[in-house]
Amino acid sequence: MTGSTVLITRPIPEAGIRVLQSAGLKLRMNQRTRQYAEDELIDAASGVQAIVCQLADPINRAVLAAAAPSCKIVATCAVGHDNIDVGAAAEFGMTVTHTPDVLTEATADLTWALLLAAARRLGEGERLVRAGAWRGWGMMQLLGADVFGRTLGVVGAGRIGQAVARRARGFDMTILYAARSAKPAMTELGARHVPLDDLLAGSDFVTLHVPLTPDTRHLIGAEEFARMRRGAILINTARGAVVDQAELIRALRDGTPAAAGLDVYDGEPAVPQELLKLENAVLLPHIGSATVSTRNRMAEMAAREVVAVLSGEAAAHPVPRP
Repeated sequence: MTGSTVLITRPIPEAGIRVLQSAGLKLRMNQRTRQYAEDELIDAASGVQAIVCQLADPINRAVLAAAAPSCKIVATCAVGHDNIDVGAAAEFGMTVTHTPDVLTEATADLTWALLLAAARRLGEGERLVRAGAWRGWGMMQLLGADVFGRTLGVVGAGRIGQAVARRARGFDMTILYAARSAKPAMTELGARHVPLDDLLAGSDFVTLHVPLTPDTRHLIGAEEFARMRRGAILINTARGAVVDQAELIRALRDGTPAAAGLDVYDGEPAVPQELLKLENAVLLPHIGSATVSTRNRMAEMAAREVVAVLSGEAAAHPVPRP
């Protein structure tokens, strides 16, 4: 293993770098904050024994072919792995790993930050103050939605969905959830397992926590928006393409949902101008896991996976092969 080369597609926290360097690995790192284009990735991946990537890097068949046969592992600093051709990696004999659970609480916290911001129109209020346009307290100014005692609909009841639901108990909320099967952890929280259509019709807040797969792409589209309550609020900290973005823009213009809190976008970092212009959208730049301790743990976890696999050991968090 000593002397093996690891491609790091973009800078990662020093905590991860130390793990790799202490194992005697050589680092080939993109020092720029922008991601490599596909042709740059192909060039950089040639001859490496491992790749540490991030969620926006297109680790497709061409990139993997350039890294084969020397590359043994692709370790992504993320839970989701839809940017990696896992099937091609398996064909080339590469292990793919991810970083589950480590970012659960940080992402759940941010979900609630977006929910509260959208409900209480915090983005509009801050823009009003910063523009110097606030003229003092008024009883009819920036009236928002109550959160306490309302109904929260959680779509996807994995680790993050469960963590979001736990926080809802402090707001004395009724909790509905849609998932492929009932989850004992959600039952313990008093949450009720319902079909997605019933969740949409019965929730004041709908929050999305499903991975991006062919089945969940555009899971929320025109028909789903039509089923939502008038005045409901949509939160997405999962993946942008889980929502049909064009239909979301139309729905926000029409007032159903009344507002949205988004940390992710379809085709990011591009965000449609139509979405940017909507006052009832709270928009963040994909920072769900962006705390110092969380990002340190993500980098360390990915680095330890690289060291383990290159040492001939099994990965702790492999992505299942198709």
